[in-house]
Amino acid sequence: MRYKFFSGLNTEVSSICVGTWEMGAAGYGEVNDADCIDAIHAMVENGVNIIDTAPDYGAGYSETVVGRALKELDRSKIIVATKVGAAKTTLKAVRTEAFYARDGRYENVLYECEQSLRRLGTDYIDLYFVHWPDLDTPFSETMEAMKTLKKQGKIRAVGLSNFQRNQIVECQRVCQIDAIQPPYSMVVRRDEELMKWAAANRLNVCTYGSIGAGILSGEFREAPTFVGRDPRNFFYPFFKEPHFSKVMKVVNVLDEISEEVGKPQVQVAINWQTQKDYVSTALVGVRNRKEANEDCGAFDWTLTEDQIKRIDAAIDANIDFDGSDPRINGPIRF
Repeated sequence: MRYKFFSGLNTEVSSICVGTWEMGAAGYGEVNDADCIDAIHAMVENGVNIIDTAPDYGAGYSETVVGRALKELDRSKIIVATKVGAAKTTLKAVRTEAFYARDGRYENVLYECEQSLRRLGTDYIDLYFVHWPDLDTPFSETMEAMKTLKKQGKIRAVGLSNFQRNQIVECQRVCQIDAIQPPYSMVVRRDEELMKWAAANRLNVCTYGSIGAGILSGEFREAPTFVGRDPRNFFYPFFKEPHFSKVMKVVNVLDEISEEVGKPQVQVAINWQTQKDYVSTALVGVRNRKEANEDCGAFDWTLTEDQIKRIDAAIDANIDFDGSDPRINGPIRF
């Protein structure tokens, strides 16, 4: 495993992070709790020391699964990251019976933290992210709540997920911000300049969607059809044409490099991401031990500068969309 210094927590953090959206049984197809818990344990056995979850992943179910996994681990050696303010578990969602709501109000932040601590079976959260900007609540109010939680010892560090630079700066005026969490991969690079700015200003960068919800793993060769509320139907636009065919041209280059190095394609994608100095840790979803071991195998080797240039050239020639998600600009109910 490779590690990078995480200034917000004054510790070394593994270059890959356990992503748990799938574990919330939130539409990603069939998942098995026992396999998910085993996957978390396998990641830790491979040297991973950070787990990311959120109440939004299955209305708290992902947090519950992570909590069960933590019972068999040394909690003091695990960095637990979760989020607040964007789920049907918020006070606003309960009051309005909305399926989805953003709620950054002071009372909701404190309320949700207590619920997350209970589901996780822990008395503190290492890294607490505001999941999405609540444009109806002053950021200063949300940040005051975060400061309160830090004083109470319930959280150790504060992060912002899906925030833009001006919003981050506004939050920094009230509360120390330790990390940001933008989407980033070969097929979603719109926040690359933001990430470089953050790293230059001592903000840790935790990327999500690191292998494009699996599209960069080599698993998909034809445009897939997902059922029901699978997030790949609405959150990731590149699974549909005309974007899918463009991504496949990048995947073809990954195939070539995979053949050259004798390693799985997913490891090529993980190395492309984690070898960047402005990426602190990359979230990668796993749902069983096999996937965990394969993903962690990426850190037994590295891409050459020439291989990275070939990948970048393929991206520049083919990826002409930014992967924007419709939820970025305001609340949504679906």
